[in-house]
Amino acid sequence: MRIPLLAAVSAVALMAGAVQAAPTPVSPAVAAAQDPGYTDDELKKFGAAMEQLSGISAQIQGGTPTAEQQAEMAGIVENSGLTIDRFNAISQAVSSDPVLQARMAVVMTPPSPDGSVAASVTDQEVEQFSSAMGRIQQIAAGIQGGTPTAEQQAEMAAVVESSGLTIDRFNAISNAVSSDPALQARMLLADAQRGQ
Repeated sequence: MRIPLLAAVSAVALMAGAVQAAPTPVSPAVAAAQDPGYTDDELKKFGAAMEQLSGISAQIQGGTPTAEQQAEMAGIVENSGLTIDRFNAISQAVSSDPVLQARMAVVMTPPSPDGSVAASVTDQEVEQFSSAMGRIQQIAAGIQGGTPTAEQQAEMAAVVESSGLTIDRFNAISNAVSSDPALQARMLLADAQRGQ
């Protein structure tokens, strides 16, 4: 069985830049229609297959795989535990759904180290932080000269406090986000779910 060239090669290219590229906004109705309930296990299998496919994709010259490369790609997908049809469906959905792209990043990123601040951040705190940060970024856009005015500082503090987080907890999460890839992925997912 052959994997459609476009699905396999484009999916490899997509996954190489998915975390770094800003996702294209999709309405919640379109996103719901695109994701017919892909499980985290399926996304992990897809991601693992994509990592293996990237080596073959790099070798394809002229955009057309040889019969041997095509067979090797089909074998990788079949050995992943996904059918070729399911793999291609996930590939198409991931390429157009920013929430699914963000979920891929979450399931493919190793977890935060036990005992770290990042590991202690709850899903509720991720939502609170993400929402507050979106509003703070709007305030920060109006800061001139790099230093917020007393009014802007008070407005940012009020945003944090109204989010349900203390300023200390917000700052602890902010510091953890800057150095923890798993927490970064969770924040990107929260942003994508909010449509940012």
